Parts: sequence; structure tokens; C-alpha cells
Amino acid sequence: MSKVFFITGAGRGLGVDIARQALQAGHQVVATGRRPETVLEALGGEQDNLLVTALDLTDADTAEAAVRAAVERFGRIDVLVNNAANFFAGYFEVVSPQQMREQIETNVFGPMNVTRAVLPVMREQRAGHIMTISSLAGLVGQEFCAAYTTSKFAVEGWMEALRLDVSPFGIRTTTVEPGFFRTELLVDASTTWPERTVADYAENTAAQIEGWKAMNGRQAGDPAKLAAALLKVAEQDEPPMRFVAGADAITAVEAHAKELLAQVEASRELGWDLALNDAA
Repeated sequence: MSKVFFITGAGRGLGVDIARQALQAGHQVVATGRRPETVLEALGGEQDNLLVTALDLTDADTAEAAVRAAVERFGRIDVLVNNAANFFAGYFEVVSPQQMREQIETNVFGPMNVTRAVLPVMREQRAGHIMTISSLAGLVGQEFCAAYTTSKFAVEGWMEALRLDVSPFGIRTTTVEPGFFRTELLVDASTTWPERTVADYAENTAAQIEGWKAMNGRQAGDPAKLAAALLKVAEQDEPPMRFVAGADAITAVEAHAKELLAQVEASRELGWDLALNDAA
């Protein structure tokens, strides 16, 4: 059955793959980005089932305008894919307060802006699927990723709570936790390196930057395969609350889950009975 997909960050990386494969599968696609001409070029030009429109995640007005354009063109929105994001790298002390705010503004408030604009449409339909691309870093903390991990952990909590809010209206949610994929997250347009210098971190910071830059384009995960898997998830009547994507992510999440259970058990004796004693 044909669906209407609304995809953010559709001008490059994973967003292009999702949009392209959705079009090939016969779906209608609203492909958004800050530069619509770049999105249109990436997807091969004008097509009957394609609407390209401008969207700045940090501007709620542009999100609302894009949603209005989508409904005017296609009549509904079935699947929202919150894909757009960026990456502020660095140890916590070398990430400036402004960089931390910018990271959260884009990766957390950005998809919130878009989702807030889409939800009235889905509630009226009494149907819809909100799919938000998080990260392995949203479940497992990673070195040199303090800002990015903070933003993705926030996405995880928001999506987990949102699921409970919207399920009475027939709206489903899926949080996607990819491992390392060749999604262009590490290109200069998406990655910001630390702007502060702290002597104790300087040597490790230089090594980390060199390592991250060397990884770009060499990650094991294939974004085209991830896009195909996400389309399959979108076809499910009861999609999963979480979709852990990639062998590296599955292995890391399994190990982290075992570690969490071990920490729960270690807390049991001291942490179990902390309720107030009954009054005498």
C-alpha cells in the first residue's frame, strides 16, 4: 500500500537513500532540507510522487509550512522520518556551552519542532508512524561524544514518552539506533570539532579527530541497506518501539544491557528498601 513519507535531511546521506527507495517502491515522498535545490538534485529532479520543500529544523515556522505543503499536495502524512542531525565532537570540557546548546537545538528541539507540526495531521487521521533516527550513542555513552551522546539520550527519552502520548490516536513510534554507517555524518557540513583547548585533553583530542576523520566513508554499515530495512519497518502494522541497526550496534547494546542488569543486582541490597518507615 502506498504511503506518504515526510523525510527531514533528505539532501544527502541516509535521507537521500530513504527518499530514493521510498519513491522506487511507489510511495509519495515529501523530501525536506535547508537547501531544496540540493535535495531536488540529489533525488534526480522533479517527479510526480515527490515534493521537495524547505525546512530548517530549528525554525518551527518552516516546519509548519512544510507540513501544510505536504498535506496540500498529498492529502496526508503517514510516516514521518526525523533523520536530519549533526555531530559536535569533543570531550565535555572542550565543548563550549554554545556548542552544547547548538547540538541540542538541532538534534533534540529540531525533530520536536517537526513532530509537533506533523502530529495534528496524524491525530486527525487517527493513524501515523513517527520514526526518529537516534544512534547507538543514544543508548551507550561514547568517548569524545559528550554533546552528541547527550542529545541522542534526550531523543531516546522523548520518543519513549511520546509513544505513550500518541498511541491512543493510532500513532506508532520507532526509535532507530544505528551503529556506524556511511551516512555523511562525519563530513564537514555535519561535524563540528571542539573550539576550546584544554592542555590535559590536547593529545587525546588530536588523536580522536584524526581517527574520526579517517573513519569517514569507511564505516562498515551500508546506508542503502539501512534505508531498505527502515522501509520494511514502516510497512509493519505494529512496528517496534526500537530498531537497533547494524551488527556493531546490536553487539554493543546487548553488552550494555547485561552491564545494566549487573548494576541493578549490585544495587539491590542497599537500594531496594528505601521507603519511609511506617509511623509508630
